[in-house]
Amino acid sequence: MAAPSRPWPALTALIVGYFMVVLDMTIVAVANPVIMDSLHADVTSLVWATSAYLLTFAALLLPAGRLGDHFGPKRVYLTGLALFTAASLACGLAPAIGALIAARAVQGVGAALVTPQTMAVITRTFPPERRSAAMSLWGAVAGLANLIGPLLGGLLVDRAGWQWIFYVNIPVGLAGLALAVRYVPALPAHTHRFDLTGLVLSSIGMSLLVLGIQEGGSRGWGGWTWWSVAAGLAVLGVFVAHQARTSTDPLLPLGIFRDRAFAAAALAVGLAAAAVAAVMVPLYLYLESVRDLAGTKAGLLLAPMALLAIVFVPVIALLGDRLHPRVAPVTGLALFAATLAGFALLMTPDSPVGLFLAGAALAGVANACIWPSLAVAATLRLPPEQAGAGAGVYNALRQVGSVLGSAAVGAVVASRMAVHGLPPDLAGGTGAEGGTTVPEALRAAFGSALADSVYLPVALLALGAVAAALIVRSERPAPQARPSSSVAVNP
Repeated sequence: MAAPSRPWPALTALIVGYFMVVLDMTIVAVANPVIMDSLHADVTSLVWATSAYLLTFAALLLPAGRLGDHFGPKRVYLTGLALFTAASLACGLAPAIGALIAARAVQGVGAALVTPQTMAVITRTFPPERRSAAMSLWGAVAGLANLIGPLLGGLLVDRAGWQWIFYVNIPVGLAGLALAVRYVPALPAHTHRFDLTGLVLSSIGMSLLVLGIQEGGSRGWGGWTWWSVAAGLAVLGVFVAHQARTSTDPLLPLGIFRDRAFAAAALAVGLAAAAVAAVMVPLYLYLESVRDLAGTKAGLLLAPMALLAIVFVPVIALLGDRLHPRVAPVTGLALFAATLAGFALLMTPDSPVGLFLAGAALAGVANACIWPSLAVAATLRLPPEQAGAGAGVYNALRQVGSVLGSAAVGAVVASRMAVHGLPPDLAGGTGAEGGTTVPEALRAAFGSALADSVYLPVALLALGAVAAALIVRSERPAPQARPSSSVAVNP
C-alpha cells in the first residue's frame, strides 16, 4: 500500500491526542497541594495520583506498539484516545484520592495506546525526505505541552477548581477523535505472534518495583516494602531472560543494546526523565505551600524552563552538527543538575523568588541541550530495520524513568518530612494568595525537607551525564536532513 498523499492532516489530527497525553504528565503537579486539601490526602497518596498514570503508561508502551502493528495504528489510537477521555471525566468526578488514583491509572492505559501510534503513522505515511520535519513538529508539540501544563493547570485551579485540569481534556479529546476518524488513514495491520508472557512479566515486575519504592518512605524500609522491590527486580530479570529466548517479535529486542551510542543515550534519557518527574513534586509543593503562591504564579515562575528550551533547540541543533554527539547532552545534564542544586539552596521561607526565574531560564537552556541530542545519538547508528524498535524502546525507557522518579521522590519527601518531625499531611488549607500553606512556625522545616528531596534529581542528572559521556560518534554517513531537527524538546 502506497503512503497517503496528504500525511500532514493525519499528523495534525494525531498530535491533538499526543498533546493531551504529554500535558497530563505536568498539569497535575501544580494542583497537587489543592488536591491534597480537597481530598484529605497525604503526600504519599498524592504522589500516587501521578505515579499511577506514569506506571500504566510505561508498563504498556511496548505491548501497545505491538498492538498497533497487529490491529492497525488508527484503530488502537482511537481506542486509546476514547479511553483517555473517559478516564479524564472520571478523574474530575473522583470523590476521594483512591478513586482519583484508579482513574489516573486508566488514563495511563489510554496514553500508552495513543503514544506509539503517533510515531508509527509518521514513519509509515511520510516519505524519508519529509520525515524529519514531521518528527520536529511531533517533538515541538511535546515541548509546548510541557510549557502549557503548569500554566494551564495553575489558571484552571485558581479560576475553576482542580477538577477542571481533567475536564478540559473532554472537549479536546472529542475533537481529537473526530479529526482522527476523518484524517488518519487506516494503514494495513501485520498479524504476528503477540508476546503475552512478556507483557505479564513486565507489567507485574514494574508494578512491584514501583509499589515498593513508593511505599517504603511512608511505611518504613522493612518487611513487605523490601520484598516488593526485590520481587519486582526478580520478575523483571525473568522478563529480560524471556526476551533473550524470544526470537520472534519480542517486546524488548535486546540486540539493540549492542549499539553503544543507543545504550548510553537510552540510559541517559531514562535518568533525565526520572529527574524531571522527581523534581516537580517538591518544587511545586515548596512554591505553593511554603511561599503561599497561587498555582498560576507558581507556573509562571517556572515557565522560562520550557520557554527557553523551545527557543534554544534550533541553536543547539546548529551547533550539534559541529560537535561530538556527547558534548551537548553532557553539558545539558551537568547544567541542569547544577541548577536544581541551586534551587535546593533557595528553598527557604524568605529567599528571593525572582532567583527562581533565572534558575528556570538556565534549566531551559540545559533541557534544549538534553532531549534532542539524546534522541539523535540514540538513533543515528541504528540500521534502518531497527529504527522502529529503537524508537519504541527509547520512549519506553524514558517513561520507565519517569515512573521510578515519581515513585522515588514520594518516598524521599515522606522520609525527609519524618526526619524533620513533620506530619505527612502537613500541606493543607488555603493561603492568603490562593495557594496552600503550612503554619508559619513549620515553614522552614517543611522547606528543608523538600529541599533535601531535590538532591535526588540532582544525583540522577549527574549519573545521566556519566552515561551520556559514553556516547560514541556515529559511523554512518551523514544523513540528508539535519539529525537534530528530527526531535524537538521533550522534557
